[in-house]
Amino acid sequence: MASKFYLHKIANKKLSAGRPWIYIDEINEYDGDYENGDIVEVYTEKNEFIGKGYINDRSKITIRLMTKDIDEAIDENFFKKRLKNAWSYREKVIDTSSCRFVFGEADFLPGLTIDKFEDYFVIQISTLGMDKYRDLIVKILKEDFGAKGVYERSDIATREIEGLEQKKGFLTEPFDTMVQITENGVKYYVDLENGQKTGFFLDQKENRRAIHRICKDAEVLDCFTHTGSFALNAGIAGAKSVLGIDVSQHAVDFATRNSALNNLSDVVKFECHNAFDILPKWAKENRKFDVVILDPPAFTKSKNTVVGAKRGYKEINLRGLKMVREGGFLVTCSCSHYMSEELLKKTIEEAARDAKRQLRQVEFRTQSADHPILWSSDESYYLKFFIFQVI
Repeated sequence: MASKFYLHKIANKKLSAGRPWIYIDEINEYDGDYENGDIVEVYTEKNEFIGKGYINDRSKITIRLMTKDIDEAIDENFFKKRLKNAWSYREKVIDTSSCRFVFGEADFLPGLTIDKFEDYFVIQISTLGMDKYRDLIVKILKEDFGAKGVYERSDIATREIEGLEQKKGFLTEPFDTMVQITENGVKYYVDLENGQKTGFFLDQKENRRAIHRICKDAEVLDCFTHTGSFALNAGIAGAKSVLGIDVSQHAVDFATRNSALNNLSDVVKFECHNAFDILPKWAKENRKFDVVILDPPAFTKSKNTVVGAKRGYKEINLRGLKMVREGGFLVTCSCSHYMSEELLKKTIEEAARDAKRQLRQVEFRTQSADHPILWSSDESYYLKFFIFQVI
């Protein structure tokens, strides 16, 4: 018999709108014994059923809801259905050769991320409640989705809040974790074992395609290039020359390898630089580009560091704008949930004013469709992407 948790009246409004999280201070009382990771039932103060989910009282987010159906068991059939629904959605909206297969709360599987790279899958589990179903999830991936191999990248610090150790390693027979994928006509090596996050940033797939039309015959600068994905898309689109820069020599070496894989070594080149240091230097030398791309890492991962992050975003956009030729283009984005769309717009506007440049917005985009934004889960919206013409 599942334990029953009753909430304070104030918690009901957001939950009735579909929010999947219940915070510890929203719980009024409970009946029955439980262990962290157990499935529990959640009720209003009037004893009306809200949903079922797993509990961990070590976390401020104490219960994460899995279903609103009181009769639905959280078992193999449940996971088969959820994974099938996630896959059916992606088959409709995106190229599924490589894609995000499961995006946590937005696919009603809180604490679980699954990325697909051709026939290989990478899973990341961030919570104790979901950790209990690891073997079951791997079984379904193999049996229902033809996974040749599954690798775990749960090497994330947030697991420690849940009382879990960071983990990475094979969940099937070992395989070569250097996988080759093709996206938008560009080939990439993806390092599933040691690449950032789960090996590759799939969330920019559609945004990378969006730059093709502005890069033909252009001189392009791609800052924070990482594996060279934007730079290589510029090259494939017919750019005259592309320079990608990254502070990591390992990233530069990896991107150079990806350039050779696409027979673009003569056009798309990479150098190791700190963008914050090199852009002011190049601006003084009056170096200019037709397209400047800024795809920095998240400068903030909490509300407490937003002010410092805003300074970082303003600085890098100011530097980038000064490098764009008259009538050229600035591509700029933020992958931080806490850097809101409104705040990012204001920050870019301030940077343009200081750089004495005017901006004409060509396009605004968010994350690719395989990272759906669930309106009742604010955290599922994080990527903001702009293309501007710079006057």
